[in-house]
Amino acid sequence: MNAKPQILIGAASSGGGKTTVTLGLLRALRRRGLAVQPFKCGPDYIDTLHHTLAAGRESVNLDPFMASAGHLRQLYAGYGADADVCVTEGVMGLLDGYDGPQGSSAATAALLGIPVVLVVDARSAAYSVAPLLYGYKHFCREIRLAGVIFNRVGSESHFRHLERAARDAGVACFGYVARTPGVEIPSRHLGLTLDEGFRFEAFSDRVADLVAEHVDLERLLEACIVPFGGMPAAAPEPLSPRGMRIAVARDEAFNFIYRENVARLRQLGEVVFFSPLRDGALPEGCDLLYLPGGYPEFFLERLSANGAMRRAVREYALGGGRVLAECGGMMYLCRSIVGEQGGEYPMCGVLDLRATMEGMRLRLGYRRVVCGGREFRGHEFHYSRIEGELPSAARQWDARGGEVATPLYRAGNVVAGYTHLYWGESDPLELFDATAEGAEYAAGAAGTWR
Repeated sequence: MNAKPQILIGAASSGGGKTTVTLGLLRALRRRGLAVQPFKCGPDYIDTLHHTLAAGRESVNLDPFMASAGHLRQLYAGYGADADVCVTEGVMGLLDGYDGPQGSSAATAALLGIPVVLVVDARSAAYSVAPLLYGYKHFCREIRLAGVIFNRVGSESHFRHLERAARDAGVACFGYVARTPGVEIPSRHLGLTLDEGFRFEAFSDRVADLVAEHVDLERLLEACIVPFGGMPAAAPEPLSPRGMRIAVARDEAFNFIYRENVARLRQLGEVVFFSPLRDGALPEGCDLLYLPGGYPEFFLERLSANGAMRRAVREYALGGGRVLAECGGMMYLCRSIVGEQGGEYPMCGVLDLRATMEGMRLRLGYRRVVCGGREFRGHEFHYSRIEGELPSAARQWDARGGEVATPLYRAGNVVAGYTHLYWGESDPLELFDATAEGAEYAAGAAGTWR
């Protein structure tokens, strides 16, 4: 069994700088010529996009609610096998999971044997961080706390107080990231912005400079060397090749895609990407159209102006083509989308519904989706709402077992809903069989279906 540096970047709470430090570390290690494999705890699909840009290798989600323990081990071992270093960004606070610590970054670190480096926001603290560090070291017995990196440090003098606090708490200190104007990542809808105007490369290099300047990377890497792939797990049963051609929307408006979902689609056949913003037609001969989530609300004029693509999607769907659409992809299938400022833009008109951003209100959380006697898992995250009436082909529950009203629509061969589904261990084509059965139930219950 080989050993290599493996790091999970955790924090005491959200907003402490996990993402900034992670991106700087990924880029700094890449600039040293190391092959760095990034991972992300939880369902976030935006952090993984930025990891990929910073590291030059595609990031992978590790989510204990949507994936089994064996599958998580298989993903980590498989994608990290040829890397020199594995860096995993945690989610929320280190112990915050979907049910207490269950599903937390700490639980993932314990499952995979990854040493934890805690990022502590020190902008309003000095020696007082000592009991915080002492608490994490002694409360989280199931993890190995390798050390701490302080974020938003005001000066060398400030850092000396923090360094002493870490030493007195018995926690190794690897250095700090200085409080610097221009290294705060702009946020949008609680997610990192994908604006073309945000110069990510320059940002990533700037943070990497700060990390390299004040973090002892050699000491950090050495402290986090542990055996790799200690608990092998069998991969999910491969899907039978179907010879399909699968068209996946991917551009600035549609890009919330789990890497393993695409890998699973490739087992069914050829995956081809296209842009609803730029292309005038769907890829020829497609057997399945996948419209993932994203930020269509920020590209309403361009999406609506591309009438050729809207007509192509409508004709494909109404002609019986199979369509799987999630969140932003579902909004694109509606008659129209109303922007935050009230303007209404025609969309594909596949679903007799209207999506609106007016009066935005966040809905988010894990979802257990049951339809036709089958269970799927995923995550809901959106500010928009749907206006119109179509029965749901499924019932959904949150992580604690409370039923939620989120629908999953079935219209012809179209399956669409707000929930971002994960099918790394299942067959996405089963959604069409399951929702067909669920739609029949919904039609009987509601007295209408079309």
